Amino acid sequence: MAASVLVVDNEKRMCALIQGTLEMEPDLSVQTAYSGDQALSLLNSSAFDIVLTDLKMSPMDGLTLLKKIKEDFPATDVLLMTAYASQETAVEAMQSGAFDYLIKPFSMDELLLRIRRILRQRALEKENARLREKELQTSGMSGIVGKSKKMRQVFDMIHRVAEKEATVLIRGESGTGKELIARAIHAHSPRKDKPWIAINCAALPETLLESELFGYEKGAFTGAVSAKPGLFERANGGTLFLDEIGDLPLSLQSKLLRVLQNREVIHLGGHKPIPIDVRLITATHQNLEAMIEKQTFRADLYYRINLFPISLPALRERKEDIPELIEFIMRDYPDKIMHPRAKLKLMQYDFPGNIRELRNIIERAAILSENMIEDVDLPVSTVPLNRETTSSEGGQGLLPKEGLVLDEHLEQLLREALRRAPNKSEAARLLGITRRRLYSMMEKFNIGK
Repeated sequence: MAASVLVVDNEKRMCALIQGTLEMEPDLSVQTAYSGDQALSLLNSSAFDIVLTDLKMSPMDGLTLLKKIKEDFPATDVLLMTAYASQETAVEAMQSGAFDYLIKPFSMDELLLRIRRILRQRALEKENARLREKELQTSGMSGIVGKSKKMRQVFDMIHRVAEKEATVLIRGESGTGKELIARAIHAHSPRKDKPWIAINCAALPETLLESELFGYEKGAFTGAVSAKPGLFERANGGTLFLDEIGDLPLSLQSKLLRVLQNREVIHLGGHKPIPIDVRLITATHQNLEAMIEKQTFRADLYYRINLFPISLPALRERKEDIPELIEFIMRDYPDKIMHPRAKLKLMQYDFPGNIRELRNIIERAAILSENMIEDVDLPVSTVPLNRETTSSEGGQGLLPKEGLVLDEHLEQLLREALRRAPNKSEAARLLGITRRRLYSMMEKFNIGK
């Protein structure tokens, strides 16, 4: 895939010269812009690997453009061109995030050399990311994303308990990734080459869950035409993960306790004990201590499964991990990029559904958007939950208590912008979107061009 370069210079002849030179390279794709504003417009609608910009431009100079690019498009590398170089200019450019700078006049060979240097650096960073991901996959940590202090503590606990035979209870809200943690423990344990079996205790009715867990003999119930081993037998030598253990019916809690105490199962409709060697990992989002007080969860089973508890933080408690999670999820959409405004909006949200909700929001936005996911592509509910929703006078906030129909409001805003603006570009500017997205919205609402 060709690397994309944007050349920005007030002098059209300079743009044409550089574009002609770079386009002779088969792995480079080049566009030009004659002002900083035009460059930002192109950046808003397309992703560029490199921006090559002149320093002395008007009305927006190259340093100002550089700072805006590094603020809104941090993945884009910037190479500055200047005929007025000074030590102060160079220092300011590098401090503002420029990859390098060229002093005019320069040869096209020198320009290509600098471009190649940037591309080599980008390739190296990409390869390092690939190797880190491969390492995570082989270590069983793939999909567990986070560098926050709370997640580092979780990683440490995984490594500490994985080599042991202790029963683990993973606690955390729905959507925090409890099964991923359980898989990582199994992948790091001496049982990693043995079976991994998982079941959600809340997903099956009691009778079916019992037969699935413990197995059954032929004729044990209607439809049992032959004997079938249960999950404990299938997981023999390996790990059995019981998700949402808090939803296990009381009658099955006592049977599970016997299995853990005796290390053997008896089929439904059978009498012969079957020895098992299984490591049990459980998970729940419920308050088991409160359930014990209400006598809906057995205290003796709780003490048996709670030998080594691991608590997963909610996403709102580790918001510094959200950018990395976004990057990880966006790998599933290589043809999409996310605008920094959209990332900022996600950073401000509290995510009651945690990582699962973040993934769902991004998946939906990827379907709705064109090549760039913008903040307007995110659901209207994606606003900070801890933000004040009422005014000091006690009135309602932006979202009425009774709710609203989002598309109706979008259409009204679109029509108003088109009425007020002298042209489509200005209408797009008023709405904070690209012309391309403006036309897409006009088509959606059947508004004539």
